[in-house]
Amino acid sequence: MEQRAVGRSGLRVSRMGLATHTWGRETDAEDAAAQLVAFVEAGGTLVDTSPVYQGGAAQRMLGELVGELVPRDDLVISGCAGLVPVPGVTDPDGGPAAGIHWSVDASRRTLMRQLDRTLAELGTDYLDIWSVAAWDRHTPLDEIAATLDHAVRSGKVRYAGARGLSAWQLATLASTAPIVAAQSPYSLLARGAESELLPAAGHHGVGLIAASPLAGGILTGKYRDGVPADSRGADEATAAEIRERLDEHATRVVDAVVTAADGLGTSPLAVAAAWLRDRPGVASMIVGARDIGQLTGVLAAETLELPRAIAAALDDVSGI
Repeated sequence: MEQRAVGRSGLRVSRMGLATHTWGRETDAEDAAAQLVAFVEAGGTLVDTSPVYQGGAAQRMLGELVGELVPRDDLVISGCAGLVPVPGVTDPDGGPAAGIHWSVDASRRTLMRQLDRTLAELGTDYLDIWSVAAWDRHTPLDEIAATLDHAVRSGKVRYAGARGLSAWQLATLASTAPIVAAQSPYSLLARGAESELLPAAGHHGVGLIAASPLAGGILTGKYRDGVPADSRGADEATAAEIRERLDEHATRVVDAVVTAADGLGTSPLAVAAAWLRDRPGVASMIVGARDIGQLTGVLAAETLELPRAIAAALDDVSGI
């Protein structure tokens, strides 16, 4: 698997990353282990985790595998901090972990406390990428920047990043903090990053790590004839988010992806992933799979090279 530089830093990551957000809920320990081994054997290095994925279960599950199953040095682990659970408040639509509502707290105290806990749960001395999980309008920017710089200087973090920020927020933070990576949703159904976020990231030497590259599975074509019983669209925790995105625009885009896949003799998943992988400014994309079977399909997509005419056609149909 090709390794790419993240922005203008010396960090290199696999152009496809492994997401762990389903681990501990949809993905059990046995399947998580199989996924990690298959991913590394395919040349993958970037693994994405977070304390909020399944209320922390995903991070702990990854910690049980790193070192025992896969050498720590073979991985580029990306984590984050800055979200805290709100006691007694539940999120009816699921959110990062079903039943948990999260608020932003990027204070130095919370960031460092969560970093130490993440390192302990992962059983490692450092994170390769450590990101502020969200924009915090209550914590002074210079405090956040100083905390990121301290984490890097202490050796607990190799590179700093940010997740889910708008273009102006990223530009503001990157002007004072050693940010090299920005993680944000980006796909054929979510191209908002192209207008401002990608230009801002490029200006500041920040590489984009694309999240939700398959738009929650919509771009695989699985919802063309309804909602499969075993899909996220049928899961109470994620159904509302999936269903509200199944509009006319999504239908046109998915039809184009399926048509391209049929013509190339491959899967819609492969077409959607290859289109995003080759977009300017994208260092890597984080792809999740519930089981080893899904991951096998994802890894097979890594070698597909889209003809220029097909990529251009997908650009046209997905533009708004």
